[in-house]
Amino acid sequence: MTTKKIEVLAPAGNPAALQAAVFAGADAVYMGGALFSARANAVNFSREEMREAVAFARERGVRVYVTVNTLVKDAEFAQALDFCAYLCSLPVDGILVQDMGLFAALRAACPAMPLHASTQMSLHTPAGAALLRELGATRVVLAREMSLEEIHEVAVQTDVELEAFVHGALCMSLSGQCYFSAMLGGRSGNRGRCAQTCRLPFAAPGGTGHDLSLKDMSFIAHIGALAEAGVCSAKIEGRMKRPEYVAAAVSACRHAADGEAVPPELMEDLGAVFSRSGFTDGYLSAKRGRDMFGIRTKEDVEGASGAVFASLHALYKGERQRVPVAFHARIFEGEHPVLSVSDGAHTASVSDEAHVCAAAQRLPVDTARWQAQLQKTGGTPYRCTTAEIETDGRTAIPVSVLNGLRRAALEVLGAQRREKAPVPFAMPVLDVHPHRAETLALRGAFRSSEQIPENVGVLETVQLPLDTPVETLDALRRGGQTVLVEIPRALWGIETAVRARMESFRSEGFTHFWCGNLGAVALCRALGVSAHGGFSLNIFNTESLRFFESLGLCDAELSFELTGGEIAALGGTLRRGVLVYGRQPLMLTRNCPLANSKKGCLHCTRPLSIRDRRGVEFPVLCTKFAGKPVFSEVFNSVPLTLTDTLRAGNGADFGVLRFSVEKSVETGEILRRTIRQEKPHSDYTRGLFTRGVL
Repeated sequence: MTTKKIEVLAPAGNPAALQAAVFAGADAVYMGGALFSARANAVNFSREEMREAVAFARERGVRVYVTVNTLVKDAEFAQALDFCAYLCSLPVDGILVQDMGLFAALRAACPAMPLHASTQMSLHTPAGAALLRELGATRVVLAREMSLEEIHEVAVQTDVELEAFVHGALCMSLSGQCYFSAMLGGRSGNRGRCAQTCRLPFAAPGGTGHDLSLKDMSFIAHIGALAEAGVCSAKIEGRMKRPEYVAAAVSACRHAADGEAVPPELMEDLGAVFSRSGFTDGYLSAKRGRDMFGIRTKEDVEGASGAVFASLHALYKGERQRVPVAFHARIFEGEHPVLSVSDGAHTASVSDEAHVCAAAQRLPVDTARWQAQLQKTGGTPYRCTTAEIETDGRTAIPVSVLNGLRRAALEVLGAQRREKAPVPFAMPVLDVHPHRAETLALRGAFRSSEQIPENVGVLETVQLPLDTPVETLDALRRGGQTVLVEIPRALWGIETAVRARMESFRSEGFTHFWCGNLGAVALCRALGVSAHGGFSLNIFNTESLRFFESLGLCDAELSFELTGGEIAALGGTLRRGVLVYGRQPLMLTRNCPLANSKKGCLHCTRPLSIRDRRGVEFPVLCTKFAGKPVFSEVFNSVPLTLTDTLRAGNGADFGVLRFSVEKSVETGEILRRTIRQEKPHSDYTRGLFTRGVL
């Protein structure tokens, strides 16, 4: 790992924000189109606007990355590929992707186009990052929840580029693992339609009443440390923010990236233009807890005065002369004057065919004055570093002619810089034949062996956490049960310990593991054990099923954001399952909402909950490993129940009953009702199985 100067990467939600980012000093920008962007509510760019934006940025030496980072339905896949083919024609400098089916299709269709693994992939471990590098990712956008030490561990174990957020909004949930907005209103965060449910009032015991709302993050003061840790790109969140915010954040990051002190007044203005009770660096510094929570207060809203906006507007009122160029003029008596300009990669030469140079009649030739005139590149993105004059020493040239040559030469150079050969794109053939399943097996996923009922024998497979005693698993195996061991959905700081535990189980003959993230899949591949995909891999289309089959998975659960009709229409041959009972995990968070109390972590010995403004309670459960809390999950207020409606032949090979707060008596009764296909006896939801998501 070598330390290079870190890239300042700015959001561009619209053309005005793009200009603010570039003029304020961004090295790169990221933007989205009208579709397939994780910020669908931003203004975003039409195709023609995007073409103009790419040309504008390229002339100024600014890289452009485009987000195609939502989950894609089968019916949308061809359209997504067509959009990516357009991006290759421009071409952009990289495409950000969440959907693994789209990622695999693009890697085959346009191998020369850099692909960036979006933060929506929930990548946060060395093994996960290394897997994406192996699969062809140029860059991995790391999860926001990682500490500086954890980021460094990823950097030293893989050579993939690492991008990290350094300023902007913090989601309560690990990106890619929030289903709250989808469940409550059908607006999927994985589809760019998040309704920001977490900013509404949710009360935890002893909390503030806004216990799902975190302050905005700001790691600007740590950009140097991030660069030393191996991060190549410092990313600013905010594609829905106004240009003044973008300019302020870019300017502050520019100072930090260049090793300069950030002016305190600039940070004050940045906080004034947008913050939630100030900023936090709790994740990066590994100091999580109550200090990380915050909301948008009246004072925050009123903090941005007209004077603040005027000050910030000054940061991007004109061109930043960021492209060094060298001029060379040839001025000889009897010839047309010629001026060449070069940026090192391109050279433009122009001549004034209307003017023939003549010998000076009065004043002596002053080449120093000509050099000074050529250096006047204000109002352009170019900065003159040298200006050489080749002349016979007796010829004069009017300043107006020289100025015209300078303008013309820079225009030709700009046109050259704006042009770039397209990236080849071979459109894949999409062939989808709906999968047919003959039977519907049942799989039970338990948080604890204490939940297992006497009638467990009706289940094809029993799934238990990785920290379950091996004796318990062995007893189930001796009883004739097929056992699946569940790797934690998040592996912050525990990858080494998890791998050791998996090796121990493998030595005892337990070789089948449930994987809820790509890091877990990577561990299974490294250890040569069988991987079974979980719902949180967000498998949403036929190409994703094919990708995970090629990766070696035995089977996989589908996203519970798909409808029954969409599930039935999926193709591929990988055995697939659907959730038929259970409280859906709506959030996976490293900073537990129950820790937003004066006591901090409550060290819960029983399930607690958060309550919304209508009094509805959502259970919160903590997952520990080796006795230490790793993450918490917020579960739906009522269980999903499809046990009376799902039948064999609808495209699913197995149904999953996922138990969270239920005791063994309840799990046994649920299993009996499932076998009889009885209607639910208590409050329930059909989830998104019938209504789907936007």
